[in-house]
Amino acid sequence: MLVRIATGPTGRANSLGEFGMTSDSNPIVSLSEFTYKRGTEIYGEKESAEYVYQVKSGAVRSYKLLADGRRQIGAFHLAGDIFGLENSASHRFTAEAIIETTVRLIRRQSLELVADHDLVVARNLLSMTTTSLQHAEDHMLLLGRKTSLERVAAFLIEMDKRLTAAGIMALPMSRRDIADYLGLTLETVSRALSRLHELGILGFIGSTQREIVLLDRVQLAHLDLQS
Repeated sequence: MLVRIATGPTGRANSLGEFGMTSDSNPIVSLSEFTYKRGTEIYGEKESAEYVYQVKSGAVRSYKLLADGRRQIGAFHLAGDIFGLENSASHRFTAEAIIETTVRLIRRQSLELVADHDLVVARNLLSMTTTSLQHAEDHMLLLGRKTSLERVAAFLIEMDKRLTAAGIMALPMSRRDIADYLGLTLETVSRALSRLHELGILGFIGSTQREIVLLDRVQLAHLDLQS
């Protein structure tokens, strides 16, 4: 689902380097840019996978709705991340903007045509696929951990690597999102974060408590290694 709410230029000619892949031999290709409001669907599960996307700013969640109505988030895509690359003709997950988000997109067919003649792009596509598979495996292992504290610790370590700037981790996702990513309830996630705060492992900034300062990464890593 493509809904452009930005008034900036789209369909501009750019190099694939701006799409996260670099090669001097790349031809000029057309990249479009769209901005999505918070909670807006970017594409739906089982929709045709015509495009590959890169987050320019904001954040995206990929999820499935289970048969019992629960939501399982499979991944969070942050600035610079590429998503929507499928090994079939349709999307396996729904992708949705967590906050106002701008994405670049390129037609999958165009990207594949470039890859046919550019070894660097072909290698980057393979690397992206391998990274996606590794994340899926890591997420499966995370969901198999015994305690909620271990799951939340592992999540914070992941976000620390991807988000932390100037010592502050500004989470774009809500606690409900975190719960649906970790296979926990909202209340359980809140209790785990409160416990980590009591232990002196993290501190909160602001009333929303989405800005977190990690005070003791060693102790947090120790909790993660207990699984």
